[in-house]
Order: sequence, then structure tokens, then C-alpha cells
Amino acid sequence: MSSGTTSSTTGTTGGTTTGIQQIHDVGAKALGWLYEHREGFRLEADPSPEAGMLDRFKPLGELALIGKVIFREGVAGSQQSSLAHKLLDHAWHELLDSGARLLEGQRREPLSPVPLEVYVPFRELGYRQPDLESAIRLNHRLASWAALEVLPVRRLGLSAIERRFGVEPSVPETAALAHTWLARRPEPWTVEGHIGYDITHTVFHLTDWGEKPAGLPADIAEYLALWLPVWLDDWLDLKRWDLLGELLVVDACLPEPALDPAAWAGFAQAQEPDGAMPVVGGMPEGDEESVFDLVYHPTLVAAFASALAMSRALSDLSADPAPA
Repeated sequence: MSSGTTSSTTGTTGGTTTGIQQIHDVGAKALGWLYEHREGFRLEADPSPEAGMLDRFKPLGELALIGKVIFREGVAGSQQSSLAHKLLDHAWHELLDSGARLLEGQRREPLSPVPLEVYVPFRELGYRQPDLESAIRLNHRLASWAALEVLPVRRLGLSAIERRFGVEPSVPETAALAHTWLARRPEPWTVEGHIGYDITHTVFHLTDWGEKPAGLPADIAEYLALWLPVWLDDWLDLKRWDLLGELLVVDACLPEPALDPAAWAGFAQAQEPDGAMPVVGGMPEGDEESVFDLVYHPTLVAAFASALAMSRALSDLSADPAPA
């Protein structure tokens, strides 16, 4: 897409301000809801052996990833930054017991990559657990660690997280990428829900969660620039807010993001006044814990999409020549 596309989607002067304000408000409200409902990121005190103890760690890792994006992009206001700091401190010290729960999980399930995936974004934010790092490095030497059978996009994510942790990836990232759906650039009309999430996470891993748009190979970036507007329109039509939010993040990862105003307007309208974002359609019903489990992820995605899109929109504005 040309730079003219970006300008037309955000409008001029007042239109640009309106679009950026809307994107900002989505993120600010989402972060406020996550903070007010922070106790929802609870861990099981005594999880059943069938369920495993690591399932509820993943939301905390996602929270750390989004916090890292918010701080990295530097577009959040002081109130948002303060809430993000408090959320992360609560997650690390209160819920993860300063990393001790992750260490326990790694010792119980030595082949699971979940403790590593959750730990790395916390570590990149300055939280450390030396005993956990030793356990991960020890288990990483096992042949069984590299032999873990996972989907291609998951393998790409594991290779990326190993690199970020500082160990040799079990499978080189280029080799892992080659087996993903997106790397083959198939017929775009075959995309459905599961493939949609495979696409978004392939982009997240290649760009280190939006930090390095140049990490997208040129052929993949061109394919996404061509077909992403169609997918955005489809998922907006279906009111699939969680996937729509992830696709808005993908857009912000492109060399020239569109920041599609219709997609952002629909996404913003789907958000509840208190900041919660439903997965699909309207808000689910049920007790507070059940509702949290259903909507925390799209609400995190809303904060993620907002931070990255805000950063790209403001960068685009600062790059535009001053009017005569």
C-alpha cells in the first residue's frame, strides 16, 4: 500500500486527531478494565493432574507481553503507564510469587515450554528468577525438548522465545517459518478462524510483537498488504472482535499500515463502556470469574492493538512534511 493509503484512512487534521483519539481510548479503557479485574488472573492453588498446573500461567505471560509493548512504544499516558506497572507487579509478585510458581511448574513439567514463554517477557521487563533460568537451561539440553511435536506456528514461536532467552533455537526460525501457512501464501479465501490466528501469531513472532516490522519478509508483507483489508472486513462483518483485534495488530506491524477507520470504528463500538471487549458478538453472561476468563484475552488484544496502532499513527504524522 502506498503512503497515500495511510493518509486517507486517518484523514487530515481533525480527522487524523479523531482517529488517533479513538484508538487511544480503546487502549486506555481496556487497560483500566484489566487493572480493575486483576484478581481474575488467578492461579489454581491445587490444580488437578488432568488439567495441569500451567494452563492459567499463559494469561500472565500475555499480560507481560502487552505491558512490554506499552512501555516500548511510549505512547501511553502517565495514568496508563502507572496502571501497567501495577498490573505487572501484581502478576509477578502476588500471583507468580516472584517467579517461584513458574519454577514449580518447570520442575513438575520439565518438557513444557510454557514457563519459558511466560518468563521471558517478564525478564525483559526486569523481573528475574535465577533458579528458573537454570532449570530452563538444563531442560533445554534434553533431546526431548527439541523433539516436542507442535504446530508450525507454535514451533516458530518457540524458536523466537529461545532466541530471546539466549539459548540456541531448537529449530532455526527460518526453517520453522517455512512450514507455516502464511509463508506459503495460500489462497486468501481459504482463511477461517484457526488459520486467522495462525496468521496473526506468525506475524507477531517474526516482528517480535511489533517491535521489528522489518522482520516480515517482503513477499509476506506484500501478501498481507493485499489481503488483510479483505480479512478485516470479513471479521468485522462477523463481529469476531478477538480475531479482528489481532488482525489490527498485524496491520500495525506492516511497513505501511492502513489503520483502517471502518475496522477501528467497529472495534471501538464493540467495546463495553467499562473497557471489556467481547470475543464475538456481545458480552457473555455468567459469574464474574467465568466472564473474565472469556473476555480477558480480547481486552488484552485491544490494549495491544491500541498501543501499536497509536505508535504507528503518530510516527506517520511526525514523518509527514509540514503544510506550506
